[in-house]
Amino acid sequence: MTSTFNWRQLFKTLGILLITESVFILLSACVSAIYDEYDLKYLLIAAAAACGCGGCAFLLTKNADRTIGNREGYTIVGVVWVVFSFFGMLPFWLSNAIPSVSDAFFETMSGFTTTGASILNNVEALPHGLLFWRSLIQWLGGMGIVMLSLAVLPFLRGGNQLFMAEVPGPTYDKLQPRIKNTARRLWGIYLCLTLLETALLYFGGMGLFDAMCHALTTMATGGYSTKQASIAYWDSPFIHYTIIVFMFIAGINFSLLYYSLVKHNFKKLFRDEEFRFYALFVAGATLLIFVSLILSHPVEWGIAETFRHSLFQTVSIITTTGYATADYMLWQPIAWMTLLFLMLMGASAGSTSGGIKIVRITVLLKNAIYEFKRLIHPKAILPIRMNGHLVSENVVDNIFAFTTFYLIFIVASIFVLLFAGMGIEESVGAVVTSISNVGPGLGSLGPMGTFSAIPDVCKWYLSFVMLVGRLELFTIFLLFSPSFWRK
Repeated sequence: MTSTFNWRQLFKTLGILLITESVFILLSACVSAIYDEYDLKYLLIAAAAACGCGGCAFLLTKNADRTIGNREGYTIVGVVWVVFSFFGMLPFWLSNAIPSVSDAFFETMSGFTTTGASILNNVEALPHGLLFWRSLIQWLGGMGIVMLSLAVLPFLRGGNQLFMAEVPGPTYDKLQPRIKNTARRLWGIYLCLTLLETALLYFGGMGLFDAMCHALTTMATGGYSTKQASIAYWDSPFIHYTIIVFMFIAGINFSLLYYSLVKHNFKKLFRDEEFRFYALFVAGATLLIFVSLILSHPVEWGIAETFRHSLFQTVSIITTTGYATADYMLWQPIAWMTLLFLMLMGASAGSTSGGIKIVRITVLLKNAIYEFKRLIHPKAILPIRMNGHLVSENVVDNIFAFTTFYLIFIVASIFVLLFAGMGIEESVGAVVTSISNVGPGLGSLGPMGTFSAIPDVCKWYLSFVMLVGRLELFTIFLLFSPSFWRK
């Protein structure tokens, strides 16, 4: 027996969210108006389409029952990312900047999910309005579309259900009793850090427009750049290190950032096990790549520059940002295989990064070590603890199930791309970078390549993989489960 699904509230909420999207498209239109470029008309058309459809959906269902249960919450979150990507692609497609629907949708979904994989072979040819919209969609997707709406729309109902559906797994601490207040504080930190990075990049030598766009995509750990060469376009240690710092910050649990930056409780940050493992993985991977570069490229770069490239690519990949200062596919295999492992792992839970997340990796490592010890001491009781708190067996089982499902889905998706005609190196890189929301892959899909040449069917499938990775598998796959729709 199935219980009644609140379809009217679903369409009402989607209508409200579409109106919100139209406001941000209009913001991009304002940028286009400043530069007086051809994309203004198409941004206005897209904004009108989003606002018109959203307004109609809202007006037709404005008297809907306000109840949002788990099924409605998961459905709204799953659907809104697709709907936002459809309307978000309109400026690119209507303006003929990206003539193909497959390419336009892929680029937009890659933006909203903060993946950063691109089909553009000459991004600098885009007008300023579209470049800004391309950066803005990553910023919106970084903290979460629904999270933003909970923060700024006081009349949006079902906060707990929507919050948990969009940020599943071990994520944010509840900073305030009300979810809306938590969302506002997290978005406030996000906005302030974005503005600070914009100022630093501007004073470091970037133009204001480029500084703004890169701050938007850095804090989102998205990786879209206004330059085809990405961050390699600027040969500036100050710019590189500024972006490194903010990428690293964006990879920290935002709850810890709140306690550190707002409450000035830095002890909570440095005592957090996940943060310490995060810093340790960054240091270890940087050292490994640095040594491999020194041994393989003893003349090409000096010591300081080699270290900078090693640190930049390590932080860029582990935070799943995907910026590049060099083509790591030209490095030794040990270097890009290390980066492939970092893609899978990701940074902290509760950050804007993708991947499995370090907290899950840490629990699995502890469990493996304790299982080994139990073989030696069968009667020993060795509970797993994180930050001094006992991790229940249910949580360990959930993490094990998630990671197993994650890896099985990767393998299955690789076979899908191979069946569609892609090479093995490109297939592995494309799937891992898509599900982890990183951006660059392997082979021809590396940091200096694009996804333009892959088959259209692969672009659509990888768009689905990006969404699955952004919402951490279960949120999407629950919608395909018959038992989820039963009472």
